[in-house]
Amino acid sequence: MSFGSKGSVVSLVLLGLTLRTIPLVTGYVIRADICTIGTVIFGIVYFAEPATAARMFCVLLILSGSVGLKLVSTN
Repeated sequence: MSFGSKGSVVSLVLLGLTLRTIPLVTGYVIRADICTIGTVIFGIVYFAEPATAARMFCVLLILSGSVGLKLVSTN
């Protein structure tokens, strides 16, 4: 089993555990955001992609959206 496959399995197991305490939509969005931010960081570190202020601002917007959803969730 490749590293990516193991990561996907771990991600889905953790999502399942998380959904016991937060709504489905919030959990899925947070999982997707973590993957997106991780991909951006991976690109910056390993592929020397530019870490411009605009890109970092967009990452901050993604993160703030996840936090906002968690704050307004009913559970």
